[in-house]
Amino acid sequence: MAIEDKDPRGCVDFFNPTSSVSGVRDSAPHMVQSEDSVLLFVIAWTITEIIRYSFYTFSLLNHLPYLIKWARYTLFIVLYPMGVSGELLTIYAALPFVRQSGLYSISLPNKYNFSFDYYAFLILIMISYIPIFPQLYFHMIHQRRKVLSHAEEHKKFE
Repeated sequence: MAIEDKDPRGCVDFFNPTSSVSGVRDSAPHMVQSEDSVLLFVIAWTITEIIRYSFYTFSLLNHLPYLIKWARYTLFIVLYPMGVSGELLTIYAALPFVRQSGLYSISLPNKYNFSFDYYAFLILIMISYIPIFPQLYFHMIHQRRKVLSHAEEHKKFE
């Protein structure tokens, strides 16, 4: 049994936390790592990954306990907003340091005639959560309804 995610929303879901949060968390540790928001998203990510990979493992073994399936399609209701809140608060806490230090920013003039403002990039990432988060969240709600209602019907016939 192959596990595939052909939905491009998964790429957005993976790219945002790994690029934006890791960049500020690892490069501004004195400013960010002591923030409660880091604990918030680390707890959410950890529980999510334990559930996700348990789901994948049991699915590959063709022995998926209902509890694992239920956890995969239910606990995100709390964990997803918790993780997103932690990510956004962590990025927000790092903004003053990023602006002051010029972290990852490239100024003109340079030999490539290219500039990049990491501070502005982080703000755009934060703003992007406004249209993207609800789309991802409601996609998961839809998946939950589809998967768990099918599982409930299947359990009735066993």
